[in-house]
Amino acid sequence: MSFAEMLLWPGTKFCERVGIDPMNDAGLIRWLINTLVYLIVSLVVVWIVAI
Repeated sequence: MSFAEMLLWPGTKFCERVGIDPMNDAGLIRWLINTLVYLIVSLVVVWIVAI
């Protein structure tokens, strides 16, 4: 598994679970899910470091 595949894993698994082709719509749905996942992770890390 390449580094890029590891980064895209949350969105790919979500699309597979919902039954959507991960490359459908140029991967916009996968991009949205990945953005939300990594936003939450980043905010939690910043919150932990700030305390």
